[in-house]
Amino acid sequence: MALPTYALPFGIRDIKLRALDNTDTPAASVDLPAARTLGFAESEDFTELRGDDSLVAIHGSGPTISWSLESGGISVDAWKLMSGGAVTSTGTTPNIKKTLSKLGSDSRPYFQIEGQSISDNGGDMHALLYKCKANADIGGDFTEGGFITPGIDGLGLATTQASNIGKLWDLIHNETAVAVT
Repeated sequence: MALPTYALPFGIRDIKLRALDNTDTPAASVDLPAARTLGFAESEDFTELRGDDSLVAIHGSGPTISWSLESGGISVDAWKLMSGGAVTSTGTTPNIKKTLSKLGSDSRPYFQIEGQSISDNGGDMHALLYKCKANADIGGDFTEGGFITPGIDGLGLATTQASNIGKLWDLIHNETAVAVT
């Protein structure tokens, strides 16, 4: 079967996060369990040059990508990847305890997001956001009778990783579905 000329993405199958080092090289993936949403929109701020009662030129400051995601449940490793801090594990089975601690001096790190959606006309579609940072609320509600569904918003920048330098995002349409690694 040939790759269709367009995809019909349906639903969200998976969302993975990857920590970035100081060269924007991604680390191993951390899964967001029960992925619910991954939304993104590219935008750019522009400055206008006006003179002689007319608009003479406009200049963009470079694109960014606004994104949001939501997951049903979350691991402390995923929360750390988005918020910063340190994870410690203590104890042995059946009394293991994993704790995420964040200091007021811990800054939010950059990370990569990849989401997968199955395409109704075959294959799948991946959205890869190269360099993201949560720049708004990172939160979830513990409510009676409900699951915690954390929601996070942020901004994405172009990567400086050597193999993908300057990339802001990719949409990847696969003829055959490929799991997010």
